[in-house]
Amino acid sequence: MSDIIKTTLIGLFFGTFGTTIGGIIGITFQRTSNKFLSFILSFASGLMLAIICFDLIPEAMEISSIMNVMIGIIAGIMVMIACDILVQKKFNVSSKRNFNTNRLLKTGIIVSIGIALHNFPEGLAIGSGFGASITLGYSLAIAICLHDIPEGISMAVPMKNGGMKKGKVILYVILSGITTGIGAFFGALVGGISEEIISMCLSFAAGAMLYIVSGELIPESNELYHGRMTAIGNMFGFLLGMMAMSIT
Repeated sequence: MSDIIKTTLIGLFFGTFGTTIGGIIGITFQRTSNKFLSFILSFASGLMLAIICFDLIPEAMEISSIMNVMIGIIAGIMVMIACDILVQKKFNVSSKRNFNTNRLLKTGIIVSIGIALHNFPEGLAIGSGFGASITLGYSLAIAICLHDIPEGISMAVPMKNGGMKKGKVILYVILSGITTGIGAFFGALVGGISEEIISMCLSFAAGAMLYIVSGELIPESNELYHGRMTAIGNMFGFLLGMMAMSIT
């Protein structure tokens, strides 16, 4: 039992540390031009696409059938559509901010929800990794921590520029990382957890992130700024994501 608690705490620490560092970096950005915001959002979309293409979907397909992966992706998309509708309704009813500010804040919150969902299977990987060997567990935890930093930035910048207080931004960022610890707990508890379940979790996260990229980040970045910087941010994020995936 002590090993399970230790693994959970390690997953919780590394999962929240990376996103929190990214969040702190995000709220310290002083430039708030549309060009800069567009770059950050498109960078986040490229990063997420790399995670989807080179981590989540390949890993899910390696351990399960294409049908299960498709079901997981569709489920992830449907859940994010529901979250999007709920967040949109709340903003329409209770917010008095201007339209552009509203949009940025909504994007930041949707991204934080998607990353929270994505961090759960990462936690499963950490927990399962420690079940195989301590070295593998720590290697996965450190690698995941590193690629959580730009994810924290991608959450914090739109929320901060959407008018959210810095303290609340950091709270959202930390909460999104907590699911890594939850995933690590279940990974360590079950050990040889069903590969079908792991595959569904991975593909579910892929579907959620795919919706965020297609329905939030890319449209919002193009709306904010029409120019090459948006494309450059997307490609730079994609390449950085590839590098992060190669570490894991």
